[in-house]
Parts: sequence; structure tokens; C-alpha cells
Amino acid sequence: MQRITIAPNYEISRVIRGGWQLAGGHGDIDAERAIEDMIAFADAGITTFDCADIYTGVEELIGRFRLRYRDLRGIEALSRIRVHTKFVPDLAVLPKISKAYVESVIDTSRKRLNLECLDLVQFHWWAYDVPGWLETAGWLKELHQEGKIGKISGTNFDTDHVEAIVGTGVPLTSLQLQYSLLDRRPEKRMVQLAAEKSFALFCYGTVAGGFLGDRWLGQPEPEHPLENRSLTKYKLIIDDIGGWDFLQALLSTLRTIADRHQVDIATVASAAMLTRPGVAAVIIGARNRDHLAANLAISDLVFTDTDRAELETTLSQAKPLDGDVYTLERDREGRHGSIMKYNLNKGE
Repeated sequence: MQRITIAPNYEISRVIRGGWQLAGGHGDIDAERAIEDMIAFADAGITTFDCADIYTGVEELIGRFRLRYRDLRGIEALSRIRVHTKFVPDLAVLPKISKAYVESVIDTSRKRLNLECLDLVQFHWWAYDVPGWLETAGWLKELHQEGKIGKISGTNFDTDHVEAIVGTGVPLTSLQLQYSLLDRRPEKRMVQLAAEKSFALFCYGTVAGGFLGDRWLGQPEPEHPLENRSLTKYKLIIDDIGGWDFLQALLSTLRTIADRHQVDIATVASAAMLTRPGVAAVIIGARNRDHLAANLAISDLVFTDTDRAELETTLSQAKPLDGDVYTLERDREGRHGSIMKYNLNKGE
């Protein structure tokens, strides 16, 4: 497993195990099996885990895993485990947010994860038209200075707002953002800012909810309603950049590359993002260890010049998406924003 240092004395695996599929709403979770699966990931080299305050039950599961891993593998092995959580205040909370509220959420995450100091906290703010996002970033900096937060990061902020946060002296270590072969909005401005301000990029959505996978190669275009909100979200992206014909052309190219390396399409799609400038890691959603071998293969794949040329030729046929990072999703009345859920702490 490739590893990368994104800050002094802070090393992570370049494939991050995502925790969203372990959250409430995704079916019953066997806690013991989930912990055993995390141990298997960590033993295999995927030692970085992503979760959030809004992922029901996931912080507690990872907290239990950390204690079990310490008991089984020792303190030195535990020291390689990194847990990246998020601070995502509900839309309804934003107008009345306070430092006390922020600190209470951080303290809850610390308790759930069995961490005195959270490794890395990724801050999200739903609505720029509600003031307070910059002040809240400052409160997170204060909690960092008080020893409750190790690294401050963001998620789904656009370039102007990241620049403003960094400009106030908040030490941003990374930004988690939607970035894939289908969604290349970060390449407009964010990649350059990340290089200038020395923060890492963590990509989610690299397989577009499964659309960038063998399942959809050669299949007819699905009709609405799709089976889950994730597929609906990424199908809108596909519609905007060229439609089903473009997706099939891309899948065909990815299958050709995958055949050369004896892997699947999803592995190629995620591995391709690790080659992009500024990208430190990709976040892979995993409900269990069934696809662990494929997750590990992401780190092993080395693209040839032919692979890269074929991929870029196909990608050049895509239409660019409008706006900056997460701009489409922030329009709560638009096609992309209207399917989002904004009050997750309340179970919306």
C-alpha cells in the first residue's frame, strides 16, 4: 500500500477506507464483523479511515476498532492508524451556531473515537449565504490550539472559500472533495490553490456510486427512479458531461486498460485519480472486506503511456461541468442540490 506524508509526522495510506456505508440507513450492521473487517483492512495496509459526526454509529464502531487493534497488535501498530472525521453542522443549526456548540460536537467525536485529540477534522458548511463559516473555522483553529484537534481540514468548500479560510491563518491540512474521471471541476482552480497553499486533496466519488464499474458496461440507460440517492446524484453528472453514450465510451476505454492490468474497471477509475496532481488519497466506500483485494490493487496499478493517452483521448470528449467544487450541489433549488439532505443530525 502506497503511503504519503501530508504534514510533518503525519502519514496516511493513499487508499482511505470510507465509513458512509456503515452508517444507519444502509441496512443492519453486525458490529463484530465490522470491527473484524477494519482489522483486516489495517493489517493489509489501509490504515486510514474516514467517518463523520453525521454517520450514525460509525464513529463508535471505529472507536471500538481502535481499542481492539491496540489490544491485538500493540501501541506501535495503533500509532499508524489515522481516523479522519467530519464536523457537519445541520443547515438549521448554521444561523445560531456558537463555539460551545462546535466544541460539544468535537468532544462527542473524541469520546466516540476514544481519542484525546482527533487526528483530523473535516469541516463542512451547507450554505454560504448564512454567515458564520469563517468564524466557525476560527473556532476549530482554537480547538486545535487547545489540543482537541490535530489537523484541520475542509470538505466541499469551493476555491474562493478555501482561500479565505487559509487567509485568516487557519492551518488547513487537506480538503475532501468530489473528484473523479467524470467530475473534474477541481482542475479548474482548486488543484492550483492546493499546490500554492500546500494542502492535500482527498477524492471521494471516484467510482461515481458504481457507474464507473463493470456492472454498467454495455447496459441500457437506467430510468428514474434509480435504486438509491447516490446513483441519482452521479447520473445527473453523467447527463451533464455527455450522457449515456459518453459513459459507455469511457467504460470501454477503462475496460481495455483494466484488461492489460488484469483488474476491474473500478480499480482503474480510482487508481487514475492517484496520478492527478495534488491528490494524496482516494476514499473508497466499503461495507465489508469483500472487495479488499481490489481496494489494494488501486495502489499497485502503474499506468503506461498508452493507458494515459487512451484515457485522455476519451476524457477530451466530455463537456465541462458548470461551476467550481460543489457549486451545483449548493443550489438547493437546482437539479443537483434538490436531492441533497441538509439536516443529517436530525435524521432527515
